[in-house]
Amino acid sequence: MSTYVVVVNDEEQYSLWPHDRALPAGWTATGASGGRDDCLAHIERVWTDMRPRSLRTP
Repeated sequence: MSTYVVVVNDEEQYSLWPHDRALPAGWTATGASGGRDDCLAHIERVWTDMRPRSLRTP
């Protein structure tokens, strides 16, 4: 089973990233990790507004 970390960018958009690879520029680990399904479930719980932050803030 592959292990992933949940990452977020400056626009508060979430994604999965393989735990054994360096994070791409502009992305930060959220602290959540695990199997693909667990990470996707976490993202579904926390990412309730899929608009980029720049579109949500006036």
